[in-house]
Amino acid sequence: MRTRPTMRDVSALAGVSLKTVSRVVNGVSTVDPALAARVIDAAGKLGYRPNLAASNLRRSDRRTATIGMLVEDSANPFSASLMRAVENVAHKRGVVVLVGSLDEDPVREHELSRALIDRRVDGLIIVPCGQDHSYLQSERSAGTRFVFVDREPKLLDADAVVSDNITGADMAVRHLLDHGHRRIGYLGDRTSISTAAQRLAGYRHALEVAHVELDETIVDSEISTVNEAIAATTRMLEPPEPPTAIFASQNLVTIGASRALRLLGMEDSVALVGFDDFPLADLLRPGISVIAQDIERLGGLAAEILFRRLDGDESASRTHVVSTRLIMRGSGEIPRAGAVNG
Repeated sequence: MRTRPTMRDVSALAGVSLKTVSRVVNGVSTVDPALAARVIDAAGKLGYRPNLAASNLRRSDRRTATIGMLVEDSANPFSASLMRAVENVAHKRGVVVLVGSLDEDPVREHELSRALIDRRVDGLIIVPCGQDHSYLQSERSAGTRFVFVDREPKLLDADAVVSDNITGADMAVRHLLDHGHRRIGYLGDRTSISTAAQRLAGYRHALEVAHVELDETIVDSEISTVNEAIAATTRMLEPPEPPTAIFASQNLVTIGASRALRLLGMEDSVALVGFDDFPLADLLRPGISVIAQDIERLGGLAAEILFRRLDGDESASRTHVVSTRLIMRGSGEIPRAGAVNG
C-alpha cells in the first residue's frame, strides 16, 4: 500500500533540511522565501498533508482544535439543526466537531464520551440520556470541559442550555383550550427523559388551570418513533370518546400523529399542536402548528459557553433557559365542533 508522504519526503524532494520543512509547515515567517517556495512546491507535488495530531502534541496548551458532540440521533431534524448551530460557532474558531449518536442508550453515552475523550477532544457538548454523569468528574478535574444541551446533567456540576419545556407545553395546550377543546390527547416520549417529563407536566398544568379534568385514557407517554405515534394516534381516536385535539410533545411523534390523521381523514377535524418544528411542516394542508425551540440559540450558546470555559472562564456553572414560541399554521387553530355555542 502507498504510504502518506512525510516531511522527510518533502525535505528530500525540495533539497532542504527537515528543520526547514518543519518551519515552513508551521508558518514560521523568517524562512528564506526561496526555500519556502521550494518546500511548498515539493509538498504540492507529493500531496503532503501535515500530521495535525502530532503537531498538537507539541503545542504548549495541549489543545487539539477539536470538540466532541453527542446527540440523541443525528438523523433527527432537531439533532441535525443543533449540530449545525454548534458547527457554525466552532468553524469561526477553526475547530472541528466530532459527532456521535446515543439512541437514548446510557451505556452508549458512556462509551462514546470515553472514546472522544481518549481522542483528546478539548471539550464535549452532550445531549444526555443517562441518569448519572459522575463518571465524567475525573475528566472534568483533568481539564476537559463539558456543556450539556437540551437536558441537564445528573450528579455532575456542569453548564447546561435547555428550552423552557414546561412553559412551551403549557402554551400549546392553552392554545387548544382557547379554540374550544376540552378533550385534548397527549402523545409523548418516555417520562424517564427529562424533557418529555417536563412537557407532560406543562400539559397537566394547563388543564388544571383551566379546570379541565385530566383523562388518563387519552395520555400516552411511551412513544419514540413515527410508527409508534401512528399506532397510538389511531388507537386514541377510536370511539366512543376520542379527543378533539392532540398535543404531540416531540417532532417524530408529531409527524406520526399528522400521518395518522390523514390516513383516518381527520386532518381537518382534529386539532394538532406539536412540540418542535420540523421540515415541511408549513407545506402540509393544514400546516402543522408547533411550539418551536430556538435551536440555533440552544446550540450556539452551548458552543459559546464551552469555548469560554476553554478560554479560562472559571465562574460557577449554571443552567441557561431558552424561550420557545408558538407558530400557528392551521392545524392548531381547528376549533372544536360546536365550540362557539358551547
